[in-house]
Amino acid sequence: MNAPSPTNLGPPSKAQWAAEFPRMLGTIASIPKAWPELMKAPPGDGRPIMLLPGLVNSDRSNIVMKRYLTALGYRVEGWKLGRNTGARAIGGEGEKLLARLRQYHDDAGQPVTLIGVSLGGIIARFAAHREPALVREVITVSSPFAGDPRATNVWRAFEWLSGEKIDSPDVMARREEIAAPLPVPATAIWSASDGLVNGAICHDDHARSIEIVSSHMGVQMHPATLRAIAEVLGGN
Repeated sequence: MNAPSPTNLGPPSKAQWAAEFPRMLGTIASIPKAWPELMKAPPGDGRPIMLLPGLVNSDRSNIVMKRYLTALGYRVEGWKLGRNTGARAIGGEGEKLLARLRQYHDDAGQPVTLIGVSLGGIIARFAAHREPALVREVITVSSPFAGDPRATNVWRAFEWLSGEKIDSPDVMARREEIAAPLPVPATAIWSASDGLVNGAICHDDHARSIEIVSSHMGVQMHPATLRAIAEVLGGN
């Protein structure tokens, strides 16, 4: 599916935003029933996978995804950088993140698949641009990398938590780098009904695009997300 133009898009409506929490509760409630079917996905091949959490979240937020992919047979680790506060977590030039990626790559003896949720996906793309030899592929989940951050309901929170302004020269240069086509295989999982970020800026024409129906909160544990990730991994 081709991405709509990200120009002049606004954030999701207040109604979509207000529905986020109850929709997340529905996602959590759906996991036990969906689990047996999810386990019918292609078995993993032991490849190393690193999970990157969303804004203000830590590795704990990805525990369901980690357990699922581990159960399929992949080697899965978190990013181990604490809560995701953007540059404050990864370093001004991403040095903390890249050091972590190199360590995991060297330990595993092969390139690492990066799966990032929201801001974590944006950071995963950053890492793949900076160190493509260390990355096998990138999968982003509800990550608004392809347009103006103002087409989200969280850009002010990003500024406050990261200490960076979205229109500063450094951030704009980094945004342009991140949005550029990746030098490794890429998949973008996104939802048009996302209540925090406009789904149109979560995918583009340069990567595989998989649309699901989900809220933003809890999207990393949504059965449709887990199924899509397993199918992508199983096909590569």
